[in-house]
Amino acid sequence: MAHGPKYLVKYRRHREDKTDYRKRLKLLLSRKPRLVVRRSLNNLVVQTVLYNPNGDRVVVTVHSKYLYKKFGWLGHRGSIPTAYLTGLVAGFESILKGINEAILDIGRQRKTKGNSLFAALKGAVDAGMKVSYSEDILPSEDRIRGEHISNYAKLLKEQDPEKYRRQFCGYLSRGLEPEKLSRHFEEVLTRIVDHYVKKLDEKGINIEVPIVQKLKL
Repeated sequence: MAHGPKYLVKYRRHREDKTDYRKRLKLLLSRKPRLVVRRSLNNLVVQTVLYNPNGDRVVVTVHSKYLYKKFGWLGHRGSIPTAYLTGLVAGFESILKGINEAILDIGRQRKTKGNSLFAALKGAVDAGMKVSYSEDILPSEDRIRGEHISNYAKLLKEQDPEKYRRQFCGYLSRGLEPEKLSRHFEEVLTRIVDHYVKKLDEKGINIEVPIVQKLKL
């Protein structure tokens, strides 16, 4: 940071609104791994990061694109259901690497109640990671499953088929009728959980996995 007799130039990343150094210091003082969630309009990435004096060490990185490649997820990559599934996979991957606890790091992104950032957090927690949070910031189970998208698509298809085709052209081009998104979510969710429960068993990792209990209900 540059100093002068009448001015003080802030760090470049602070000037570019990329890093809140006060918040970062608090995160580091917790001495816990960070569950880092970052999003753009059409994508989302979840990472587990360990502090290192020579530079942060990224242990796990899961991009929303991975859901399509590995598990056949066809939903929009910037949606709440996608964020949840991305967080779920990142949570499982972190546990497989011995990281069971973390502190949430969403940087300087807007902290809107129930948004995709907190859907990703919910996914990691449902995988079995311990992260402190308040229940009222999480999206509802209906929104996590994408029922709001399915219901809107069904209504729009009945009222304005042309607008339906325009608005959901991405879903349709991938072979998914958006009104069936909730059903597709459940199928992919089961696929992910089965995959990782098997990997946890193979490694002899015995932890409570909340999402497994939910699927049994």
